[in-house]
Amino acid sequence: MIEFIKQPWPWYVAGPMIALVLFLLLHAGKRFGISSSLETVCTLGGAGKLSDYFKVDWRNRSWLILFVVGSIIGGFLTSQFLQNPEPIDLSAATIADLQSLGLGYDGNYVPEQIFSWQNLFSLQGLIFMVLGGFLIGFGTRYAGGCTSGHAISGLSDLQLPSLVATIGFFIGGLITTHLLLPIIFS
Repeated sequence: MIEFIKQPWPWYVAGPMIALVLFLLLHAGKRFGISSSLETVCTLGGAGKLSDYFKVDWRNRSWLILFVVGSIIGGFLTSQFLQNPEPIDLSAATIADLQSLGLGYDGNYVPEQIFSWQNLFSLQGLIFMVLGGFLIGFGTRYAGGCTSGHAISGLSDLQLPSLVATIGFFIGGLITTHLLLPIIFS
């Protein structure tokens, strides 16, 4: 059973599972997204005293806190006990693109040359973590939700603002990949 869980799951298993979760959330009248969870945590921390944006009834969103806690615990358990020792299967073109930026392919989901404790206090690390984190937080608030909330939940709800936001996320990703990363790594 552990070997079955360790292997990457194909789209035809993972996709329907995501659809099932979304169907259950829509049926229950709930919205999904990590930014909604963070908004609830900020509300619990008293941010409603500083901004009307955080004046929400956190009791109706308490399940989101459990979702985040479950995600953290699940991520920890997976990283400790269920890691697949095989490197991820990237295309040769992607590996060549990484190498052209000066990044070696190490078989992990994120390049350790960027996302490591050693790189955190370098100029590149500060750009990625501090500036990137600020832009993600700002963009999430400005767009009224995060990527998962808009692209998964909002699109399945047929919301036009979610379609516009998702298109914007993809455009931003393309600009970052093809224009900004070559500048940062040069």
